[in-house]
Amino acid sequence: MADSDGEYIQDNSDDEINAHQVTSRGAPGTRSSGLRTRGSNQAAQQTWEVRRTWENVVEGADGTISSTVEGLLEAGKRKRSVEEIEFRMLLRDTTPLQRGIIRHLILILDLSSAMSEKDLRPTRYLLTLRYAQEFVTEFFEQNPISQLGVIGMRDGLAVRVSDMSGNPNDHIGALQALREKEAKGQPSLQNALDMARAALFHAPSHGTREALIIFGALLSSDPGDIHQTIAALVTDKIRVGIVGLAAQVAICRELCAKTNNGDDTVYGVALNEQHFRELMMAVTTPPVTRSQKQSASSLLMMGFPSRIVEPFASLCACHSKLTKGGYL
Repeated sequence: MADSDGEYIQDNSDDEINAHQVTSRGAPGTRSSGLRTRGSNQAAQQTWEVRRTWENVVEGADGTISSTVEGLLEAGKRKRSVEEIEFRMLLRDTTPLQRGIIRHLILILDLSSAMSEKDLRPTRYLLTLRYAQEFVTEFFEQNPISQLGVIGMRDGLAVRVSDMSGNPNDHIGALQALREKEAKGQPSLQNALDMARAALFHAPSHGTREALIIFGALLSSDPGDIHQTIAALVTDKIRVGIVGLAAQVAICRELCAKTNNGDDTVYGVALNEQHFRELMMAVTTPPVTRSQKQSASSLLMMGFPSRIVEPFASLCACHSKLTKGGYL
């Protein structure tokens, strides 16, 4: 029993030694892995500290951050200007671009119950009205001799918010008045587009005819066939762009493609608040004229009046006196 116990103890001691040796061999690896883990945590902490962008917000002398917000907005404008310049330089030697500087644009806003959703803060409705006011200001900064009108879609009808005008204060005042109303009913793309066609009917041919739709619903309550309206828009050479707030809608993509010569990139769906604003502000840049047919301008006769001598005397329009000569 003593020998067997001794052998048994000896075997256990060998196992303990082997186990100790295995543990001692694995210890350096465990320590090194711990060091690597600690190092990666420190690197992640440093990366997190670098991305603390709220430290860039500095209060002004009046104790507010309005100056910082204005600086960020100006930086966004400069970024869009730089991107536009780079794009022009890229295509300068390959494709000649012609942009319409005299624009006639109708802004169509969705005022239906779908705009009450809160996926965009505070709500789609209030955020759209705020961005619409910023859009009006930016539009007239980029296009000072253009015309703009605003139409709303509510209860299956098209509501005229503001008439075609070159005064941004008229549109901003009308948009501010909408904040007191609630979003309700269903939108109607056909009624809104028909009203936009009527507003753009007298627009001269030397200017562009455009419509921008802010669409938050997934359906359109139309009284007739909207495809007939789309065909009329193509005939009148009215370009339609859409910014969706929910998801892509097939009729919206077809509308944009047919009115823009097959280009459906003017239809975008906002992913968040910042993307929504970028999609709207991108429309402030004058569009590219794609063909000579679209860019055909009507000539205006300008110059000094011509003197005409007639064989018989007639009353002049200025003094109501008989005279044989005058200016026409």
